Amino acid sequence: MESQPLVSESGVDETLVAPLVELGIPEAEARRALALTGGRSAEAAAQLYFGSGLDSQEEDDAQGADYFKMVFVVNMELSMGTGKIAAQVGHAAIGLFQLMQEKSTQKDMTAQWEEHGAKKVVLQGSSTDQLLEMHALALSLELPTYLVQDAGRTQVPTGSHTVLAIMGEEEMVNMVTGKLKLLN
Repeated sequence: MESQPLVSESGVDETLVAPLVELGIPEAEARRALALTGGRSAEAAAQLYFGSGLDSQEEDDAQGADYFKMVFVVNMELSMGTGKIAAQVGHAAIGLFQLMQEKSTQKDMTAQWEEHGAKKVVLQGSSTDQLLEMHALALSLELPTYLVQDAGRTQVPTGSHTVLAIMGEEEMVNMVTGKLKLLN
């Protein structure tokens, strides 16, 4: 006997809500994104939420609050294993955070980012060239960035650009990374 998804009164598959909440999406917004995507998948709902601006919270926007997010773009042309990707994203997060602690204006940004949930999103980049182009664009927009270059001890050649980390107001970061897909 095939099991049926647990569907709520609103028509949302309840098993898809929890993974979205784990990504930091408020439950009500997770349900809304699922409804807007026809409840196809948690991935489709997450892409809609993070990629289209649903992730801005109207109540705080009305108060003029700035929302920040940290985005990690993984260089998918390198074919890194899951553990390698995790380690490289960790390097990017620590590297960017350390750089930001050196500048007083960026310390304020990290404090606000932490206060509003410390949103982090991992995306798929297609190539080294794409990472370098996004890095240049982010710098031109004066967004804090950190580009990881691997030491070459395991899976990739020395000096490979593995992950680009970008931090800033969501709208600005989306100008750089808004068309990329979530890493799955």
